[in-house]
Amino acid sequence: MVLPLNRLVDDIEISGIRQFSEKVGIIPNIIPLTLGAPDFPTPDHIKTAAKAAIDNNITNYTPNAGFLSTRQAAATYFKKKYSLDYDPLSEVVITVGATEAISLALSTVLNPGDEVLVPDPLYPGYTAPIHLAGAEMVVMDTTVTEFKVTPAMLDNYVTEKTKVLILAYPCNPTGVTYTKEEAIVLAAKIKELGIYLIADEIYSELTYGEEHYSLAREIREQTIVLNGLSKSHAMTGWRIGVLMAPESIVRHVLKIHQVTTTCATSISQIAAEEAFSNGFNDSLEMREAYRQRRDYVQPLLEEMGFDVISPDGAFYFFIKLPEYVKENSYDFAVAFAEQYQVAIIPGDSFSQKGDRYLRISYAASMEHLKIAMERLKQMMASYH
Repeated sequence: MVLPLNRLVDDIEISGIRQFSEKVGIIPNIIPLTLGAPDFPTPDHIKTAAKAAIDNNITNYTPNAGFLSTRQAAATYFKKKYSLDYDPLSEVVITVGATEAISLALSTVLNPGDEVLVPDPLYPGYTAPIHLAGAEMVVMDTTVTEFKVTPAMLDNYVTEKTKVLILAYPCNPTGVTYTKEEAIVLAAKIKELGIYLIADEIYSELTYGEEHYSLAREIREQTIVLNGLSKSHAMTGWRIGVLMAPESIVRHVLKIHQVTTTCATSISQIAAEEAFSNGFNDSLEMREAYRQRRDYVQPLLEEMGFDVISPDGAFYFFIKLPEYVKENSYDFAVAFAEQYQVAIIPGDSFSQKGDRYLRISYAASMEHLKIAMERLKQMMASYH
């Protein structure tokens, strides 16, 4: 007999991204264009710092918010990069990846019955923390605005129960982001509405046009900034995120952080300190490689008949199936994996309208991308 569990847990599903990746991952010789995992190694100087931490026995608990030296390095890094000014003593927390930072931010600000505005398509990792807080997720359709949230859209969706807007920019799964001018206008609307902004900026280093502009520069008191090293420094497995917010918010974030994870691992924090201190330009080579991969893949997708909105950042295409493809994206992706040994993610993992969309990650080697695009071309030719 199974005793009763938290009824809210019953409503939570394992990420559709993970479910699909595991389903097709057992296919022999599959080429995965699924997860958002850089195919670059962590830079050597960061690995050397981690090895030294082990040799020097830096293997104990750290302060809940993280080593002060790591927080200082992070604060300096983000100030130089994006003109964000946070006190490492009281306004910065080192988290177990940006995933924990998402959960901490939502758990801190939400009450049961609150509404959270999220763009559709959206990263599915926001859904469970919102639900577990007893709050309501309000999905805003951005498929008609080239995947961008606009001030007019906020006016259409906001209610007296609205507490939070979540923005990921550059966005997973679409790769779009906001120009400085768009960010300033959007920030003014959020300020007027008097709601919290959770700014998920984990892909901030991977932009292909103008440099990333954080909305926190405009509405600092309403904003919780989430960032980290997974994408910028190819450190997904090190599990280092950063949460930055005013002290009035962070002191409550720390209460939840200490009872869920205590602290991020000491060795990873030393590695992160090295990344922040001496890896200011580590992402440049990776970013240029991703740009080349994007520019290789996009015209091929367009030639095949996909509806493509060019990604401004991150390393994803969120593409719409041509009308002549009658099956939904899930069936298409399964067939592509089984018949051509290439895995891409069906769009319903990200969107209520996702049954006509696919997400392709180009954080794969150019060799794999070339093979995958040739096989996709064959798949599309089979419809004619």
